[in-house]
Amino acid sequence: MINSYKYEAVIGLEVHSQLLTETKAFCGCSTKFGDFPNSNTCPVCLGMPGALPVLNEKLVDFAIKMGLATNCSIRKTSTLSRKNYFYEDLTKGYQISQYEDPICYDGYIEIEKSDTEIKKIGLTRIHIEEDTGKSIHDLDIDTLLDFNRSGVPLIEIVSEPDIRDADEAYKYLEQIRQILIYLGISSGNMEEGALRCDANVSVRLIGAEKFGTKTEVKNLNSFRNVQKAIEYEISRQIEVIENGGKITQETRLWDASKHITRVMRTKEMAHDYRYFPEPDLLQVYVADEWKNEIQNSLPELPMQKKKRFMQEYHLSNYDATILINDIILSRYFEQTAAILNEKNEKYFKVLTNWINTEMLRLVAEQNKKINELGITSDNLAELVDLFASEIISSRIAKDVFAEMIATGKSPSQIIEEKNLVQVSDETLIDNLVKDIVANNPESVEKYKSGRNNLYGFFVGQVMKQTQGKANPKIINKYLDIYLNQ
Repeated sequence: MINSYKYEAVIGLEVHSQLLTETKAFCGCSTKFGDFPNSNTCPVCLGMPGALPVLNEKLVDFAIKMGLATNCSIRKTSTLSRKNYFYEDLTKGYQISQYEDPICYDGYIEIEKSDTEIKKIGLTRIHIEEDTGKSIHDLDIDTLLDFNRSGVPLIEIVSEPDIRDADEAYKYLEQIRQILIYLGISSGNMEEGALRCDANVSVRLIGAEKFGTKTEVKNLNSFRNVQKAIEYEISRQIEVIENGGKITQETRLWDASKHITRVMRTKEMAHDYRYFPEPDLLQVYVADEWKNEIQNSLPELPMQKKKRFMQEYHLSNYDATILINDIILSRYFEQTAAILNEKNEKYFKVLTNWINTEMLRLVAEQNKKINELGITSDNLAELVDLFASEIISSRIAKDVFAEMIATGKSPSQIIEEKNLVQVSDETLIDNLVKDIVANNPESVEKYKSGRNNLYGFFVGQVMKQTQGKANPKIINKYLDIYLNQ
């Protein structure tokens, strides 16, 4: 039997993020995704002889922004280099990147391992580079090449080997994606290739200082695939070692259909790429004024927003996590909460529950963003106010909500048209409960003998008499008097 408990994993992630610039890294071609193949190209991004690159200032601006948001030091002067290798989607035979002096270095981000435990993951570097073209392997034709992506601006975010399991890797990647989106510099869409991740994985005996031999796992196109591939690779390496074998340093591909990794090629070393300074571009210079201007423009970041939501609106860690995971969702919540700003903690809890259940259920069913559902912040705030103030019951609130979705009308308009105001007349409800208990002696005896589920029968009878409008708290008050006392 393989004893996996005596080993620990050592994991580092390399995350490539396409940036939301309008033009490419070193030319004026469009970066728009989904355009006709090879329509957004020019001699520069196709690597034609004599064509000279010009650095896109936005690329540098966005890299600095990500560096500052992840607690990196910003290098005042950095060099662009040529990374030399051959592949059919790299027409120049080299990629413009950075090597010895990346623009951002020595940073970190924090992940939540639990509600109470925070772990710091170090960042070795963030550097700027250009993307390559896209190879499309068509079995019926041949390998097709689309160079629209060639030259699209990237930043590569390289972590320290501080990650110890697949769950930490998932949370780290989630934090990186959230920060990129909150900064407005990347869509973070893995399906469109805007975010790509390679994982360096090794294992060693617990307590050992020396790292084991690592493998690099590629073709990770979703958060779940990153998690599954790392879990598989850890198990595979432990099994190899326990059976007396040795791990080979190599690049492996994740096969999502078979849930395994397989060998792609022997891992290259840095010297294999023959890095040297790009002769056609000057060094990148970041003045203090430029860096300070970007620092002062940084928005509130996900972890900061989460802490504020928990303090300001008295939300649980779980509820706040759901809200900040989507920047549009968090904005919608804040817009609605601002309308309820004179209310107390109870109202914010009702608002959170409504968004995290009813609203997100519709988001999933209709595959839309929350701001595309047709429910304005004003209307949702009004519904929450009516419900939390006990003017309408939970059942009526759900009926009103359905009508809001269907018609776009305000809650007060729907309630007035359908006469849905909750009945809170204590004398009326007292008499109804008294009559229903008196007219159902057999059910009363069964309830008193232990059939507690019959309590719902009596509630239902009162609701039936009032067309679902009776205040549940008042019903419970008088049922308790007539059934239990």
